[in-house]
Amino acid sequence: MLAESRGPDPLGSAQWKPHTDGNDGKLPGSLHRQQVVERQKQTSSQRSYILGLEMASELVWDNWDLGKEFTKTLVLKNVHAKLQKLHFRPPVSKFFTIMKENQHQKIVLSPGTSFSIPVTFRPLKRCEYEDSIEFQSKFGSFKVCLRAIVPCYALELPDSVLLPLCAVKYSSYTTFFLKNASKLHTSFQWEGRAPFQLSPEQGLLKPGEELPITVVFQPQEALVYQEPVYCRFGGEEDKSQSCCSVLLQGLAKYPYLQLKNPNRDAKKELGDLVLDFGSVAVGRTLHKHFDIFNPSPVTASFSLSRLPGGVPLLGSEFSCDVTRGELAPGASVRVAVSFTPAVANTVSVEYLSLNCKGALNETLLKLTGGCIGPKVSLSSPVVDFGRVEEGGAAVKTVDLVNSSPAQAVFQWDLDCCGHSVFCVQPASGTVDPYSCTTLRVSYRPTRPIAHHRRVSCLILHKDPVFLDCIGTCHSELHQPTILKPEHLVLYKLHWSRRDTQLDPCTEESDQRRDNVPVPSTPMEEYFQSCLGNMDPFSSSSSPLPPHVSVSPHELLFHHKLSSSSSSFTSSRSVSITNHTRGKLSLEWTIASDSPFAVSPSSCDLAPLKSTSFIVTYSPKQLNTLHGAQLECFAYNKDNGDLKDRLLCPSWCVTVRVVGHSFQLGKEHFIPRCSLEPHLVVFPSLSVLSHRTVLLQNKGELPLTFSVNLDHDSGPAEAASLVVVPSCGWILPESHQILTLRTIPTEDGPKQGFSLHLELNADKHTQKLTVISTVERPCVCLGGDGSLYFQPTNVGSQTHRSHQIRNLSRLPLRFQWRIPESDQELICVEPDAGELHPNETTAQTWSFSPLEEKTYTSRATLAFWPTQTPECDKSHLTLKVVGTGAIGFIEAKTAVLNVGDVVVGTYRSIEIPLVNNSPCSVSFCVSVQQICLDKDLSYDPTNEPSALHLDCDRLTVASQSTLLLQSTVRPHRRAQYTWTISYQTLNADGSTSSLPKVVCEVRAKGVFPTLQVTDACSGGSIGRVDKMRLWKLLSLDSLNEHLFANPSPTELTYRTPTRHSLRSCPSVFTNTTLDFSFSAAPLNSDPSTFMLMLHNPGSIPVDWAFLFPDDQEIELEYWAETGEFSSTELHQMKIQDNHLFSITPCSGTLHPGQQRAVKFSYSHDFTGTDRLPVVLKLSYGREILLNFQGLTLETDRPYLHFTSKTHVFTSVAIEDRSPPRQMYELYNGGAVPVFYRVDTAVLSQLQADNFNHPVLCCLNPKGEVLPGKTATLEWIFSPVEAKMYHMDIPIQIQDGDSTLVRFEGCGFNSTTLGLSNPLNYSDVSPFVPGGQRLPFPGQMVFLSEDSVSLGDISVYSQTSRILFLTNVSHTDTVHFVWELSQQHSQVVHMSPNRGVLCPRETVSAVLTFTAAEQPTVYQLHLICQVCHTDAALTQYHDALQRLEEERERHQNEFTITDKNLTGSHGVLTEKEPVATPARKVSSFSKYKTLPPICADSGSDTLGNICARLTKAERREKRQSAKVQKDSEPPQPDLLHLRVTAHSHGLTPDQLNEQHRCLQSDEPQRSESFSSSPTLPAGKTPPTHGPERDVLTYVFSSLLRDILDDPAFAQYLITSPFKPVLYQALQTAPPPCKSQKTSSSAAPQCLWHVSEDELREQHSAADGDEAAGRSENETHTPSDRLSAEHTDIVEDVLVQVLQNVMVEASRGELDLTAHPRSVILPPHSARNRRMSRAMAEKPKNKNKPAGT
Repeated sequence: MLAESRGPDPLGSAQWKPHTDGNDGKLPGSLHRQQVVERQKQTSSQRSYILGLEMASELVWDNWDLGKEFTKTLVLKNVHAKLQKLHFRPPVSKFFTIMKENQHQKIVLSPGTSFSIPVTFRPLKRCEYEDSIEFQSKFGSFKVCLRAIVPCYALELPDSVLLPLCAVKYSSYTTFFLKNASKLHTSFQWEGRAPFQLSPEQGLLKPGEELPITVVFQPQEALVYQEPVYCRFGGEEDKSQSCCSVLLQGLAKYPYLQLKNPNRDAKKELGDLVLDFGSVAVGRTLHKHFDIFNPSPVTASFSLSRLPGGVPLLGSEFSCDVTRGELAPGASVRVAVSFTPAVANTVSVEYLSLNCKGALNETLLKLTGGCIGPKVSLSSPVVDFGRVEEGGAAVKTVDLVNSSPAQAVFQWDLDCCGHSVFCVQPASGTVDPYSCTTLRVSYRPTRPIAHHRRVSCLILHKDPVFLDCIGTCHSELHQPTILKPEHLVLYKLHWSRRDTQLDPCTEESDQRRDNVPVPSTPMEEYFQSCLGNMDPFSSSSSPLPPHVSVSPHELLFHHKLSSSSSSFTSSRSVSITNHTRGKLSLEWTIASDSPFAVSPSSCDLAPLKSTSFIVTYSPKQLNTLHGAQLECFAYNKDNGDLKDRLLCPSWCVTVRVVGHSFQLGKEHFIPRCSLEPHLVVFPSLSVLSHRTVLLQNKGELPLTFSVNLDHDSGPAEAASLVVVPSCGWILPESHQILTLRTIPTEDGPKQGFSLHLELNADKHTQKLTVISTVERPCVCLGGDGSLYFQPTNVGSQTHRSHQIRNLSRLPLRFQWRIPESDQELICVEPDAGELHPNETTAQTWSFSPLEEKTYTSRATLAFWPTQTPECDKSHLTLKVVGTGAIGFIEAKTAVLNVGDVVVGTYRSIEIPLVNNSPCSVSFCVSVQQICLDKDLSYDPTNEPSALHLDCDRLTVASQSTLLLQSTVRPHRRAQYTWTISYQTLNADGSTSSLPKVVCEVRAKGVFPTLQVTDACSGGSIGRVDKMRLWKLLSLDSLNEHLFANPSPTELTYRTPTRHSLRSCPSVFTNTTLDFSFSAAPLNSDPSTFMLMLHNPGSIPVDWAFLFPDDQEIELEYWAETGEFSSTELHQMKIQDNHLFSITPCSGTLHPGQQRAVKFSYSHDFTGTDRLPVVLKLSYGREILLNFQGLTLETDRPYLHFTSKTHVFTSVAIEDRSPPRQMYELYNGGAVPVFYRVDTAVLSQLQADNFNHPVLCCLNPKGEVLPGKTATLEWIFSPVEAKMYHMDIPIQIQDGDSTLVRFEGCGFNSTTLGLSNPLNYSDVSPFVPGGQRLPFPGQMVFLSEDSVSLGDISVYSQTSRILFLTNVSHTDTVHFVWELSQQHSQVVHMSPNRGVLCPRETVSAVLTFTAAEQPTVYQLHLICQVCHTDAALTQYHDALQRLEEERERHQNEFTITDKNLTGSHGVLTEKEPVATPARKVSSFSKYKTLPPICADSGSDTLGNICARLTKAERREKRQSAKVQKDSEPPQPDLLHLRVTAHSHGLTPDQLNEQHRCLQSDEPQRSESFSSSPTLPAGKTPPTHGPERDVLTYVFSSLLRDILDDPAFAQYLITSPFKPVLYQALQTAPPPCKSQKTSSSAAPQCLWHVSEDELREQHSAADGDEAAGRSENETHTPSDRLSAEHTDIVEDVLVQVLQNVMVEASRGELDLTAHPRSVILPPHSARNRRMSRAMAEKPKNKNKPAGT
């Protein structure tokens, strides 16, 4: 596109316009001046060729200034091969000049030479100039344009710029170029608006410079943007001089992203995707994926973020590897999410929010996963070592089983370094998921007592498990009672019953019940055993204190040694208390080589007393770390004397000791350890809680630790937290499980407090943060605490989803409570459940209004922590608001017309139902059917409904439309009407109202129909007319059956199917019709006919003609069994030789469509051929067509009877002149046939009817030529009003006789009140009268195939106009009417021959003249349509070649002797060279000899013919081909059937006719060819050449009169002139030749005798004798009047015929509304009339006499 500033207009030779400084403003788009641009770009180098001269097309001056001259040269070059002489005219204006010596010079250019003409341009003003130089030669003239252009500002830029598709709130950009198309420095500035931005916005362009302009598209809404941006350009001082625009187009779309879970079993909650990790082992990590897919056509960027609120203090247990990104259209990205749970037996829930910039909504992804800890158990809870000798040892094994998917980290709370009589190996380690570890438990007693110790096995993230180790040590002196596992069971049972014999301190226990913590869990049992006051068999039901306790339970030996000190021993004391009333013995387990020692090692302890022991730490090695767990067994001294009493096991207390022997200044070991986790979070409930921490020694040296609370922490937090063990010694590559216990408080610090683990008694520490605070349960209600229901239909129910979210770190349980008064209105499901931390759950609320009003209710949500009693509950209130309304529905259309549906098929329909009420309506639909069938032969109440609803219970929203999906499946051909009713539904699904009619659906069940609308014949039966063809093929019956309903058996196979295993398939129809192909001689042309199939219905029709082979299932050869019958063999012969053929065999016709089908029968074998063919309409009728054809021997006489029954036209018994009637005989053979009617039957019939000739044959004998039709003339004269049946034999010479039944009806016209006989035949089929569509290959067709003249009188003449149309676009055809001698007497065609050009229509006038005898006419006329000129030329050429070939055969023959010597070749070569060569057929290569004489013997000739060589046979074939090509082209035949019924005259009409005959005898003789010869001396003066001359004179005279201006002026002025004369009143002529008569009585003239006529005429003449004499005196005037009447009639007939011709050509619309003012056509005559009217005023102004 070019945009430029408007400059001055071009300056011509006579005028010019100066430059205007106008501002054009904003042009639409921009100013398009492509021609200007092209001219600016053209230079003198661009050449053009005119009249053989090469030159520049124009000379353009584009860079010029005022006051100077600028010269350019025009060069002419002769590129023609001849000499060129030119004259030229110089420029007209003074601004372009050429040299004077060249102005009048004649230019002569030889071929290839050039001539130069300098042209000088002298401008005077700054404007555009334009002129030309004109050249003339003998070949013509041309001009060379001279132009001077004013330089102006011009920019080149596109008309429009299309931006790439962009997402909302994103940006896209593109670039286009802005070019300075002028030779001036041009500045520009853009004026645009959002959402488009152009960069740079302004600038300066040098001449010819291109600058890229960047357009940025930033839409804020999803719209189609089309914004023009304007660019102002011009000089640097004034940029607003010109303006152009660019249309910026952009399309914005909303981005949209989808979340997809690769797992097919993924579930959704609330429409959000759920990524469920299931149960994951604590400390393990599980990875899962989900996909983010972009289905939108725009690029979208996204970000993944966690839903705010509810993040646990330990941090998120879910991690995502993708947090943001960008997706192209159709792209996807896979996001990995990992789940690492930290707290066992908890459920974690988080929500990921997928945010997309510009999207309308956000998508949530729910992440959920459960954490499971290890599940550890022992294979045996008790290890019994039995009796072991002192100093001996025993070893047992036990399995530690882990039955969970989590790895179990365990540690036995037992000193396995010799400080205990029991030892478990390994003492610590891990157990893999679903596996077990075998432990070795050893027993090494040192003192003879019964040992029992309940050893704790600590499990990380799990409660500990306990192992009871029992063993009895015997010595020589002491042999205590052996302790067995059943003793433990009995003791525990007895202890649970609080036996006072073994526990005498019941009172004290009652006093101290509240001060001693009661063990209730395994963790509490472990804590109390570590704290030194735990009885092994205490239970939650035993409030009694322990039997033995120790204090303190931990000793730290962190002494510092001085350099001068020589002693490294330090001591601490421990106290053991006996809480029983029995005397106890205490035994410490002594380990050899241990730095720790206890003194005394054993003692007795009185009841309810305490004793102290000294624990001494004596390291034997400096700078080392030591640790141990010292155990002391307490047992009852009376156990050895027990006989019948219960054996009491021993009790074990432990003291954990830790010490080091590092000297002062000596650096301690640097610990290598890990503490997991560093942060411990207790449940936010004020209940006793436990957590475990793992301290691992990863170094190669032992590690000691001690727990020290943070000094910044308050005493309350420090006192509430208990860590066991608080100190300890860890072997290399081992670990220690620390257990923390506390009761969180509300005033605890939210950030927690710190614990420091001092490692190796030095400055090395590990920090452990503990959070122990109490949180109140917090639940958030969706919708700001309100829930609103949309208006709801009274009696129905509406559902809404409402969400609640747990914002606390506690798992909660909730319960909804609805007031009792509102429980009938609203309900919620589920009304109770559990909420995990940070989890959102939804409940479905239901609202069921009872009446039309607004309801407000308040529901209460109670929730509480799962681990606390239900009494401590919190409450929230939800406001529920709903409105009850009355709902109704209606149909968009009251009546839905589906149309026609094929019976047996179905059609899916949609019934639009509209809900205009304020609420949703739930309803059920019912259908009531009404079937309207003409042949109602069934009970309509039992008829199943043909309308099936896909769903009968539906819900439609308010102010919306619902499409009710339905299926129409009609069962029969009938008109269906369905009434659709609905009933509203209650909440329980029951109906709440009476049925209400909503709409009506109508449909019509139809079958596919087919109709034969036209037929034509060809080949051997080409001369058979349509009426006879209609009877041969039974087309009336075929059409009748095609419109009938198919039977159920016909619908066995709804479509053409191979279903039979036999050659003669079974037939599923009872309808059988005969298709007769007539008869023809052997080897004659096939008998063909074409049927025009028409679909008159409203549905497509699939039709097929099925031969027996088409219905037979093809089997393998081995599967065929049995023998073929004669019928099967005959049918196989017919099908194998293709005697019958149909083209096409199948097809589809849409409504109103037509298709021609060709049927052919080949006469290859003599005899009668029959073949059953099934006409199958898919989903419709199935009709069996019996194809019948007869092939005759060439010498066999044969008459083909279309029907053996013929019905005459009914005749009145009063009719004195019955009409002649016709019966046709067709000769289908190749020889003439002589026939004879047996008149004996007619004589007997006459004798039986009072000697009255009831039936008389006028030509009982005759001959029928081959392929022709003969007519038998009959006169049927009934004497009674009844039906006559006459069987008359028709005999054929040298053949059989055929019995034909003739039927006729006689009636009494007086009784019936009829004046005319019935003019129809009872068996005459209905044949369409006109051809609407040409058959394939047919170039000419008639407008009417049948002309019915109806009832006419004898001697009358009737005309009909027909039209022949040539439908070909290229071919010219000739036509000629073939009229037999019999037809030519009554029928005349004008013209009888002619030529039809392509697409031409010619009229043909049929004139019918009835004979003197009443006759029922059934005439068959044939119009031969010859082929085109090209076909005729080809025929004449072939005929000439045939003549040449015949001449050559007379002079040539072929030598076929194979034993030829070389001399023959010499003779051939010596043929004269001067013989001219002829280009003839291939026979010319054979040499000829003189012909054989005609007197040669026949035997010799027969022998020669019997021994034909290949060459002769080939020559014979060539000759036959040439002879066949020489046959004249076969003309196409058009058939015209003319029917009429002529009647005689009554006596009154006869008298009037007689008078007219006397006055117009010559005319009557000419009008009726069958009348007697006219008397001599009377010649028709108005017929023949005389009439032609008269017609020509009158035509010329009328044409000259109409073309005369004076006459035209007279016609215009005559209405305004007074009437100067009065027309004479003349009486009508006494008689006139009667042309037509439709009501005359049927009485024929030739039946009246001459005497009767003479009497009638004399009587009439006697009455008017005087008048007759006067008439005789005026006979010449009467004759002139009659002649004048004939001429006027001919003129009127010609006028009417011309009108019809114009109407057929489309030049005249006969149906147009008549106009009040008829406009004359534009012709020379009209122009002369208009001139005459124009001259009239002039003549009025002239003086009178000029």
